[in-house]
Amino acid sequence: MSGKIITVAQQKGGAGKTTIAANLAVALSRLGKTVSLLDTDPQGSLGRWFMTRREAGDPGMGFSTASAWGVSYECDKLRGEADYVFVDTPPKIDSDLKPAIRESDLVIVPVSASQVDVWATEGVLDMAQREGADVMVVLNRAKSGTRVAEDVDKSLKALGVKRAKTTIGHRVAFPETMGVGKGVQERGQGLWAEEIEALTNEVVKRLK
Repeated sequence: MSGKIITVAQQKGGAGKTTIAANLAVALSRLGKTVSLLDTDPQGSLGRWFMTRREAGDPGMGFSTASAWGVSYECDKLRGEADYVFVDTPPKIDSDLKPAIRESDLVIVPVSASQVDVWATEGVLDMAQREGADVMVVLNRAKSGTRVAEDVDKSLKALGVKRAKTTIGHRVAFPETMGVGKGVQERGQGLWAEEIEALTNEVVKRLK
């Protein structure tokens, strides 16, 4: 087995890295894929989500942690154990992020609907370009039809970013399900589930 490494990175905190990683992991697991999580963020949000999920029953995926120097080793190991490995990273851009970017088959960069998030994205994009990594920017927590979302989209296009066609809306279902160790698809049908399904399909297609 040679699993795909998907790193979720963003310099600005609060962009939704952990939420995106967790929900994509759940979606792929529900499709019958083997999934592992690798939390490299000292805050440990993905780990807390996983443990909450584990306490409620079978989490349906593997979990590991690593500091920056251990990322390459963990990725090499997890490639042989899972179809997809999601790496959650600290909200900063420095040498600690390089190993995760270097190991990645795809780097997902969530961007909330604000110009500040677009500015913060430039550092991740620059590092990914230097490391030769494929990047997918995901517009997250967006309200469709608003002026700010349109302005952010234009700014991303100006940067030459390969943005996902799917936009993740600003929906209460995401924090509610994260708090109980679940993904939004496990809550039932709704726009939240449709958005994650669509984004999952884009990620799988990009990695083929």
